[in-house]
Formats: sequence, structure tokens, C-alpha cells
Amino acid sequence: MTTLPSATPTPQSHRPVHGPLRHFLRRFLRRATRRAAVLCSVVGLLLGAQGVAQAAEGQLRIAQQFGIVYLLLNVAQDQKLIEKHGKAAGVDIRVEFVKLSGGAVINDALLAGTIDIAGAGVGPLFTLWDRTRGRQNVKGVASLGNFPYYLVSNNPAVKTIADFTDQDRIALPAVGVSVQSRILQLASAQRWGDPAFNRLDKLQVALPHPDAAAAIIKGGTEITAHFGNPPFQEQELAANPAAQIVLKSYDVLGGPASATVLYATEKFRSDSPKTYRALLDALDEAARFIAAQPEQAADIYLRTHGGNTDRQLLLQVLKNPEVQFQIRPQNTLGLGQFLHRVGALKHQPVALKDYFFDDPRIAGGN
Repeated sequence: MTTLPSATPTPQSHRPVHGPLRHFLRRFLRRATRRAAVLCSVVGLLLGAQGVAQAAEGQLRIAQQFGIVYLLLNVAQDQKLIEKHGKAAGVDIRVEFVKLSGGAVINDALLAGTIDIAGAGVGPLFTLWDRTRGRQNVKGVASLGNFPYYLVSNNPAVKTIADFTDQDRIALPAVGVSVQSRILQLASAQRWGDPAFNRLDKLQVALPHPDAAAAIIKGGTEITAHFGNPPFQEQELAANPAAQIVLKSYDVLGGPASATVLYATEKFRSDSPKTYRALLDALDEAARFIAAQPEQAADIYLRTHGGNTDRQLLLQVLKNPEVQFQIRPQNTLGLGQFLHRVGALKHQPVALKDYFFDDPRIAGGN
């Protein structure tokens, strides 16, 4: 058996080093120091080069979640619209779509540099815009459209949010951060006053929409409510006779609103202007495609997401007059000002330009 040397210095180890051995050790240390310095420089250059590559034109990594609210991205992916508009601008764009769940996870990925474009609710956008001011300067890129979000419960005793008890659990993408959670906070403030805005946070559970919908449809679990989005909320209402709408986002926000958006860092926008513009052009074309060809759009959704979603139910959602596919944000500022009022945001948004990047197609939003 080989005996490892002790890490504890022995008296002999404290003896002074003289002669050739001392000279050798000095040369060795000098060389080691120089090599370490060169290694650090090389690593620094490699990391710097990697950072440049991540910010270079032609690379686009987009995080999206679940639901029809991401149909603009689905159509752009299926029809290769981003690549098409990139070529028109003289750049070959490599597009990667990443499926994540929850605004908190997506925000972490954006700050870590593993994605370039975040797809999440306007709630997570406000959170990251507030926290990165003066640093990464995260702002909105585009809306993915206006969609009514329903808070659905399979508990017959729950008719309004005032009927929830400690026995209920409300599933949503991210507790306290997702747009569903923020809208529920706004609804609580409207009912019980601003000091009680987070009254229902303790009942919230983070769960991806497909899992939450399955729990509402099946019943018999601790999940008795789900604040979701299309088509999951429609699936719940169609598949479980006990499911009912407790709250509608449009009622809380005062009309149609852009609940789901795309956002990015200032560095990405400034370093990749052609890629950025190609994305906006593609989304704009995708919105026109869906409006003109809802049947094909429904088929694209089914191909992209798989599963057993009913096609007629999808078409019902797409043709709902309350559903509007557009990239100009609508009715987002009020939620941000509420979050500042209750202390969830340090900075107060005053106008859309505060938390959305300037672009002619975005101008006029609110």
C-alpha cells in the first residue's frame, strides 16, 4: 500500500533551503507563475471570444413555454420565417427554440446567457426590467398577442377568489413572478386593498400548464384551481363538467391585454441588429399568417406541440374575437404601475418606452 505524505508540516519541513535546491525552486516558481499568467490570458481570450460569438449576428436562441400564446413563434419556426428575413438582410440565422416552464427559470437563463430571447409573461418582464436597470438593461422586444387568461377551479364551492380556503391550491407557472400570479395579486388588491395584494400567494403552486390542466380535468388532487392560458383552460372546461371560470384576466386588467411577451438584453439588441430586426419581421408576418389562415395555423400548433389537443377546440380559440395576434403591446403599463405601488418593483414604469425597446412596430402600444 502506498502511503500518502502527511499534509501536516514536520519540523524538517521548516528547515531553510540553501544552495542549488533554492536556485531550482526559484526558477521553477518563476516559470510556473509565467505559465499561470499565460494560461489565465488564454482562458480570458477564449471566454471573451465565446461572449463575442454569443452576441454575434446570426445566432438566435429563443425560450418559449406552453400554449397557443406562443403560436407566433410556432408559425415562425414551422415556416422558417426568421431565417427568411435574415437572408433578406444578408445574414444566415441559426435559430434554436428551447422549451422551458416558468418566468423565473427563463429569467435565470436570459441572465446566464444561455438564451437570447425570453418568452414569458409581462410579469417576469417587469421583474427583470426592474432588476437589470443600469446593467443588462432587459426590455421587451414584442408582444405575442392579446389572450384572455382564465382562473379555472374544479371546486364547486369556489365561485370567486374570496371563496378559496387553505385547503385549495392554485397552480400557475411561477409563484409571485408569472403574469398569472401578478394578475391574481392585482385582483386581490382590487377586492381587499393594496396591503392584501399577496393574500393568495400562499395557496399558489408552480406547475407547468399541461400538468395543471391534467390535475383539474382528473380531479382528486390538491390542485383545485389553475390560472392557465389557451388551450389548457378551454380543455379543462370542456373535459370536466365541474370546472368553472372563477376569474378572467381581461376583467382584472380592464380589457384586452398582452399577457405574454418576448424580451432581451440591451447587448443582444445592439450587437445583433439584423437578427433582431429579422425576428420582428418574422413575428409580424406570422401574425398576418394566423389571421389569414387559422386552419393551417392550428395544424402547425398540433405538429409543434403534439399531444391529443382537439383541433376544433384549437380553431375555437383562434377564432375567438378576444384573441388577437399582434406584436404591438396593449394594456401592460397598468400592471407595472400596480407592482410599483405595492413595492414589488423599485422603479416605476411611466411609459411603454421605459420597458420596451423602441421600434416603429411597437410604437403606439401601452
